[in-house]
Amino acid sequence: MTTSDPTPNTTGSGIHVAVALDGAGWHPAAWREDSARPTEVFSARYWADLVGEAERGLLDFVTIEDTFGIRPAKRGAPTARTDRVSGRPDAVLVASRVAPTTSHIGIIPTAVVTHTEPFHLSKAIATLDYVSKGRAGVRLQVSARPHEAALFGRRTFPDLAVTDPTDTAAQALVADLFGEAADYAEVLRRLWDSWADDAEIRDVATGRFVDREKLHYIDFEGAHFSVRGPSITPRPPQGQPLIAALGHQRIPYRFIGGSLDIGFVTPRDTADAATIVETIEAARHAAERDNDTVHVFVDLVVFLGDTTAAAQARKARLDDRTGSEYTSDAEIFVGTPADLADRIAELTATPGITGVRLRPAALPDDLLSITRGLVPELQRRNLFRTEYRESTLRDRLGLPRPRNRYELDRKDAIA
Repeated sequence: MTTSDPTPNTTGSGIHVAVALDGAGWHPAAWREDSARPTEVFSARYWADLVGEAERGLLDFVTIEDTFGIRPAKRGAPTARTDRVSGRPDAVLVASRVAPTTSHIGIIPTAVVTHTEPFHLSKAIATLDYVSKGRAGVRLQVSARPHEAALFGRRTFPDLAVTDPTDTAAQALVADLFGEAADYAEVLRRLWDSWADDAEIRDVATGRFVDREKLHYIDFEGAHFSVRGPSITPRPPQGQPLIAALGHQRIPYRFIGGSLDIGFVTPRDTADAATIVETIEAARHAAERDNDTVHVFVDLVVFLGDTTAAAQARKARLDDRTGSEYTSDAEIFVGTPADLADRIAELTATPGITGVRLRPAALPDDLLSITRGLVPELQRRNLFRTEYRESTLRDRLGLPRPRNRYELDRKDAIA
């Protein structure tokens, strides 16, 4: 190695890179590619192969998408088209199935919190943290779609364009949904803390398995939930698995800053990215979380090829199959892995942006281009690790294991 060569990055510092896995890929025609596996998208082996490839690429974590819609939809009813992947397995269950097949990569399934109970999710994610030995997280997602609410029959929503910041009624609904999600995140954390780390005695001689004095009622009373606790699952290996969410506007940005560990954002450009970071940071300070780190990842949909022309041709082929040009809430990148490395370097140069979450347009092609093309390029630039060294997902993101709030309160009361 010459003195001009960069020193290999083995410490885990540098850019954080995650991948968002969804069915056959983010392009609706991805399942029709020759390399796709449409007959296997509901199989454990399919998901294990994808997550295993992401781990071979040393990625920080994967997220697994989920919704309650049987077919893709934006507003109103699901699309009537039959040329799209319909249905999906449960993301949390998929995560628990594939976690034992991996050793290092973080696994963050999506959960739609609008129609589910926090007690159920808290023990599911705690279980995932045990199964993965400290590599779990959860992405909280809200839903205002009337047809999804009808699946449960407990509430109704008007047909509003919730992404329209000028619609007063829509923004009031968004504020209520994210207020509910903030309560949800708080209940999750309290339930994870409801067992002290040493609550389990497991003393065969005395017949005592648990110390009841170290199980705590959370007694949460909020506008959306009333949860007594404690959990039925001991405190997870990470203490608290990571909580993440995707945000597109000011209200969810405040939710990210006030309540979460990771935020996924979709800025229009670098100036917009800086503004988003400022909003998240202001919310973090307002929530008195000055000692907490909130990681902000920029989302990119990626169509990759050996040449830019090849990537463009592949996207054009996929678009032709659906009869329209692909659009997304996130920036769409079409090009080579080296060009993508340039774009990632630009985005992460913005203070407060610590990584990217890449959405492969087609699986496995774009995932392979990420792990076998992009990652070596980032390593060559000394921007990405060359091995895993951390034992938990919190360790990888530089987040300390939280102290148990109830044990702290108990010690303060004794003192």
